[in-house]
Amino acid sequence: MLAESMVAIMALISASVIDPGVYFAMNSPAAVVGKDAASASKAVTALGFAVSPATIDGVATAVGEKTVISRAGGAPTLAVGMAQIFSQVLGGRALMAFWYHFAILFEALFILTAVDAGTRACRFMVQDLIGLAAPSFRNATGPVPALVGTGLSVAGWGLMLYQGVTDPLGGVNTLWPLFGISNQMLAAIALILATVVLFRMKQQRYAWVTLLPTAWLLICTISAGALKLFSSDPKVSFLAHAAKMQAAIAKGTVVAPAKSMAEMQAILFNDRIDAALTALFLLLVIAMALLGLRACLGALRLTRPSVHEIPGTLAQA
Repeated sequence: MLAESMVAIMALISASVIDPGVYFAMNSPAAVVGKDAASASKAVTALGFAVSPATIDGVATAVGEKTVISRAGGAPTLAVGMAQIFSQVLGGRALMAFWYHFAILFEALFILTAVDAGTRACRFMVQDLIGLAAPSFRNATGPVPALVGTGLSVAGWGLMLYQGVTDPLGGVNTLWPLFGISNQMLAAIALILATVVLFRMKQQRYAWVTLLPTAWLLICTISAGALKLFSSDPKVSFLAHAAKMQAAIAKGTVVAPAKSMAEMQAILFNDRIDAALTALFLLLVIAMALLGLRACLGALRLTRPSVHEIPGTLAQA
């Protein structure tokens, strides 16, 4: 959570150092700014941020790209901003292309390591789940359970990517609104487990180190999840937005961002899926908090440490 917030701060700083005209040329859709520097300059200047075609082309040349127009998504903006900052510290304008591609590599590695860690954690959970029916799958060192667990995990997020490419409103786009809540809920669950370990080790005097961020994360994620379910604002709540879409469908009206009645139905389905998953995530994190509390209280009643490894696991690792 702290590392991600630092990256967010870096992104904000990087965006703030870019010329506003160049920023809007980079982050506006091609339908608004066109495909060349002249049309982008005209469109962005009309928005109130004067920028010349030479300035837009100059940024692209400096970072080693053919164009920076309509390069939305955040990654190019962060890279251009970091390149401008780093080049002023070392190398000047001559090294802007180097720093730009260094930043792109940094972003790629950040994403790839997150995917790697997520896949690894998913593999362990898949193996544990299958292990309820086939105990041999709980063997973390066995090649067959590892391959099956990894294959199912990769197939899961691979399916999301495929749907996102083939269906503009499916796949990752369905689940993306849940990312912020679920990501921080996972952090809360990890901290709850760390707290339980401290109590079972009879090191509860250090438990405040994990309890404070746990309490903060639980407050943030549970309140955010409740808003995503029960707020009356369609811009906030999945259910309120679904109700808005349902009413529009009943009237035969197409509401943005949908462009057809079929897309209206897809958005309505997405809202309902997101609402159901949000409710499930809330139940899980609340259950983990209550079970963690029970485990801590149970550990306090014991006179000796109660933490232990599964026999043979530590030796195999």
